[in-house]
Amino acid sequence: MTKDQVSRLIGGGFGLAFIQMNAATLPTAVAVPLRMLAILAFLRIVFAGRRAAVPAADADRPPSGTGFGRGYWYVVAVEALALGAGLFVISKVLHTPTASVAWIALVVGVHFFGLAAVWKRPALHVLGASMAVCGVAGLVLAACGVAAPVIAVVSGVVPGVLLLGSVLWSGRPAAAR
Repeated sequence: MTKDQVSRLIGGGFGLAFIQMNAATLPTAVAVPLRMLAILAFLRIVFAGRRAAVPAADADRPPSGTGFGRGYWYVVAVEALALGAGLFVISKVLHTPTASVAWIALVVGVHFFGLAAVWKRPALHVLGASMAVCGVAGLVLAACGVAAPVIAVVSGVVPGVLLLGSVLWSGRPAAAR
């Protein structure tokens, strides 16, 4: 698999996880179809990645592998530290567990700015900004004491849709873009 294929699977997997975990706060009549659509979107990502043909110009070249490079791992390490520290503060200091999903969305959104720089893919700024806005909105809602299902939708379901949608969009054939 190429780095792009692995990246799409990772992004799609996290999008699926955001939706699956946060749809639980919604009524069953909404949660079940939403979860099913997320699964179908992820399966489309998986099967589209498996069918992706190697362009003729690249057929003679060995695959580039799935190594993401040192810059990627730095971004992921900073993300993990920020997630851990923030979740600790939210849970143990602020005692506001409803803000956890918002913090996760904010940190994941910000991490896309680092990935955009490391991978030289400015389009990731749009995804990063969108997810970060969802995270900030959720933090504000949590600070205002808004109900957990609202925060779950704003900072969990919407970022999941953004992740799945961006992966599906980026995987379209060049002629369809």
